Amino acid sequence: MKVALVDYGAGNVASVERALQRLGVESQRAKTAECLRSAHALILPGVGHFAALIRALDDQGLRAPLLEALRRGTPFLGICLGLQALYDSSEEAPELSGLQLFPGKIEALPANVKLPHMGWNQLSLTNRSRLLEGVAPDAHFYFAHSYAAAAGGGGAVATCTHGSEFTAVLERDNMNAVQFHPEKSGAAGAQLLQNFLRLAA
Repeated sequence: MKVALVDYGAGNVASVERALQRLGVESQRAKTAECLRSAHALILPGVGHFAALIRALDDQGLRAPLLEALRRGTPFLGICLGLQALYDSSEEAPELSGLQLFPGKIEALPANVKLPHMGWNQLSLTNRSRLLEGVAPDAHFYFAHSYAAAAGGGGAVATCTHGSEFTAVLERDNMNAVQFHPEKSGAAGAQLLQNFLRLAA
């Protein structure tokens, strides 16, 4: 299976590569439209600023082929900022349009809690989840973010709370995304990645 990591310059690409290697899966970095078109599965890692991701996708001509691949049904996993990019826009860079696959705006977490939300936290399952199959209900995942999608939107199957409740896991058709970092989440994160690879096979 040809797993492509959308490489727009995110800092966590190498750690996602290593997490996949531990599962016995080789990946390639996709920096061109052709790489996105030929991939059997796509992962969009993300750390940093919403504007950096969106501008990089646009500057490198990757927005249109990425959307084409998703509309064709290519299995997709967005990680952290890779989840936020699926929405219409973000308060972090309101002048830019996201991929507009899910309605709504990414919002800042409340200022009355420590930001960024950094470290381990638990999920609350709101619907049956294919990504979390076999993961213990009390499992902890590693988060590192200051912005999030509000809980309750379409596609959300699990939430987390830090100051307010937000979407932690999205699943709709071939599209999957998580606000946390499975590549840094130990055995639970490895199980989630394994589940995605199984779905994509």
